[in-house]
Amino acid sequence: MAGSLLTDLYELNMASSYLRRAMNGVATFSLYVRRLPPGRAFLVAAGIEECLSWLEELRFDDEELEYLSELGFDGTTLEAFRRLRFTGELWAVPEGRIVFAEEPLAEVSAPIAEAQLAETFLLNQLTFNTAIASKAARCRLAGDGRVGLVEFGFRRTQGIEAAMSVARLTALVGFAATSNVEAARRYGLAPAGTMAHSYVEAFPTEREAFRAFASDLPSATTFLVDTYDTLGGVAHAIEVTKELGIESRAAVRLDSGDLVALSYEARRMLDEAGLQSVGIFVSGGLDERDIERMLDAGAPIDAVGVGTRLGVSADAPYLDSAYKLVDYDGRPVMKLSAGKVTLPGAKQVFRAPGMHDVLGLRSEAAPAGTEPLLEHMMSAGRRVVVPATLESSRGRFERDLEQLPAFLKDLDAPAPDGPEVSRALRALAEEATVNARRAGGP
Repeated sequence: MAGSLLTDLYELNMASSYLRRAMNGVATFSLYVRRLPPGRAFLVAAGIEECLSWLEELRFDDEELEYLSELGFDGTTLEAFRRLRFTGELWAVPEGRIVFAEEPLAEVSAPIAEAQLAETFLLNQLTFNTAIASKAARCRLAGDGRVGLVEFGFRRTQGIEAAMSVARLTALVGFAATSNVEAARRYGLAPAGTMAHSYVEAFPTEREAFRAFASDLPSATTFLVDTYDTLGGVAHAIEVTKELGIESRAAVRLDSGDLVALSYEARRMLDEAGLQSVGIFVSGGLDERDIERMLDAGAPIDAVGVGTRLGVSADAPYLDSAYKLVDYDGRPVMKLSAGKVTLPGAKQVFRAPGMHDVLGLRSEAAPAGTEPLLEHMMSAGRRVVVPATLESSRGRFERDLEQLPAFLKDLDAPAPDGPEVSRALRALAEEATVNARRAGGP
């Protein structure tokens, strides 16, 4: 996803001014989430691979420069943009790790024009991917290994690129399959699909539709039973399943109504017909709250299709993310705006067992018994880590999920307080506060 104009205009305005004034000092920007959305207790870091690739490829081509000239950028600025490449370094939390508010997801250190131009793209990618991965992880917690989860969001995501990301991110946190065929091919996922109501309506009777579908697709037959009458549809599915001898490969899908009550009745009908191996799949505008509610009620369901509410993270469609300058040319800086105070200096998050985190300076020694969360991923404009795979990201998530305290796995858990701040960082913040107030002037 190359393209140096994938940015906001004000980034270009600032970069051009820095370049014109020969402001080439190294700037460090910290990207983090200020506070968690209501109902969230943690985040799952995701999206850093796209950022690494974009930074490595950052350059302005002739067409982009021609467009910028039409916007009024002068020849001196255009020539500076032509020569610009990302030459800095990037530290970031690897994809799949669980993080909390106020902890950096990434930090960029580079000549200030380069670091400034990274803001929009990094915020876009890390914010979206982290929001979706975090929503999907909540569905995983709700399922708690009791049901299979299938991602159904392609038709409702906000764009094709988003649909591909959603399919991959749900697999990262443990979903079993996706309806998105291209995502399944690209990422090595299991594709899954049933039938639509339109298929049933296209045949003279529901029974004929089921018979045709099962005959043409005998290896994966899931009957959508609620087109006309759900329990009548279950009866027709039973009839066709026994007629064609596909008991070991069939399932019924409930997509509307009281899914708990209907699943109980469907299970009773299937069992009485000797079809104990036929599964029950449910869908229809569901998310983690519905999954938890159904399972807590003992609904005999085997798998859940999760689509719209997951694909757009409906209850928390954005994160309060920020990309803030914390050091310029060796001078720690911070802002003092009400409700938006930042902490100065390049940082590291030190994690102790039990997910007890300490936010400190990158330059300070790690406290005993802790591990650093942010890894050095780019140096001199080139990546210095092996590209993450879906398997490696999933492994990190599983390890962190196992260590996550039980109370934070509760879907109603309040967001924890921010991480503990190290003594060294507190001291630097006090010093930078004095300097910031002085910079504000009378």
